[in-house]
Amino acid sequence: MASQVLVAANRGPLSYELGDDGTLTARRGGGGLVSGLSAALARQPEALWICAALSDADREAVRRGVSETGVRMLDIDPTTYDGAYNGIANSVLWFTHHHLYDIPREPVFDARFRQQWDAYAAYNHAFAVALAEEAGEGAAVLVQDYHLALVPGELRELRPDLRISHFTHTPWASPEFLGMLPDDIRAQLLWGMLGADVVGFHTWAWAEAFVAGAHIDDASGSAGPAGDRRRGVRHRKAGADARSTEVAVYPLGVDEDELRALAHRPEVNDKLAALRTEVGDRKAIVRVDRTELSKNIIRGLLAYRELLTAHPEWRGRVVHLASAYPSRQDLEVYRSYTQAVRELAERINEEFGTRDWQPVLVSVKDDFARSLAAYRLADVALVNPVRDGMNLVAKEIPVVSDAGCALVLSTGAGAYGELREDALTVNPYDVTATAEALHAALSMPAGERLERTKRLAAAATALPPTAWFTAQLDALREA
Repeated sequence: MASQVLVAANRGPLSYELGDDGTLTARRGGGGLVSGLSAALARQPEALWICAALSDADREAVRRGVSETGVRMLDIDPTTYDGAYNGIANSVLWFTHHHLYDIPREPVFDARFRQQWDAYAAYNHAFAVALAEEAGEGAAVLVQDYHLALVPGELRELRPDLRISHFTHTPWASPEFLGMLPDDIRAQLLWGMLGADVVGFHTWAWAEAFVAGAHIDDASGSAGPAGDRRRGVRHRKAGADARSTEVAVYPLGVDEDELRALAHRPEVNDKLAALRTEVGDRKAIVRVDRTELSKNIIRGLLAYRELLTAHPEWRGRVVHLASAYPSRQDLEVYRSYTQAVRELAERINEEFGTRDWQPVLVSVKDDFARSLAAYRLADVALVNPVRDGMNLVAKEIPVVSDAGCALVLSTGAGAYGELREDALTVNPYDVTATAEALHAALSMPAGERLERTKRLAAAATALPPTAWFTAQLDALREA
């Protein structure tokens, strides 16, 4: 049966587990975005979520014809998937959009890169074909994130009747970084995105970067901004009519009721009690991140060390709860970064720790219940990425904080534009300024901290996931 609303994303709303007896069990995915999209799609008749089979159990489910209502998994060859996901999405596009390259050494676009790009193109092609097969006449298709940047263009060729949007959950590269890509690859990437009727971002900064970089001058056509830079890009391929792609901003927020319910489950209460025992009557500076290069964890730890050096009155009176969950450990640069985080935390504890005080408590286990407990305990939240997407942690902590928390937020966070009025904002590279912001946050009167937290929570919940999705769907239908 043809679908009228379709979502395409690398990760789906469920995954499968393969039992010892060969039985397959479906488990719902976690996270606010999955929950929000699932809730929104549940209200749409004949809606479908197309995703990749990520595990052996997922692929076995596809091969057996096992499926859940509203979900179609694609069994993509593992070698193709690895080239697309690890080779291009995580090692090229992620680094390009986050400006993470070590420029004297990276990037290198050689024959291996070209092979991986072919895999990325094949991966995107598989999604485009599946969407073309499943979509009803004039259906709305909402494509998610940088993994699928080529899908809109391909799908436009296959099904010109469809309404297509693409939302990027990361920043978009500046023209200078986008210009590092080989000319033909950059053209493919931009034409893929411009196949959409609407491209969306979390912030105007990323939207404007897209418009500024959307210039293609080659044999196949040209594209450039038309009129208001915040309205869109007008473009034309050779032999085709001119089209416009609208550029829009939808800052993803937090589902207040769901998050607070999760944060007060018995399991979280138990974790909170354990953390209170560890922290005692000291103040708590909390950060919760994957050990992702853009998260700036090392400079955050350096700022904490400088706080203890410049303001010795805080020694023994504060604990830094740093949840740094290992990320992308199949890439060496991430493994070494994770190890560097561990080593720096150990050095701080050796330098300042006493028999009854450990300055830094690092957790490297992905423990959502512990993270929520830390949210509730936080006196200060530290979110200091160098360049990043929305950074929902900056929105989640004020929503569930038990007694109010001060937010130290870098200008590189996607949430900066919405939260800067009531956060203590810092240059992410300035360790000394971050240390002083931590001192100001720890010293903030309780009444001021509580009032700021209320305003932060209100801003954080302005566009929760279901409303975020619905706003994009409504705009796409009207485009």
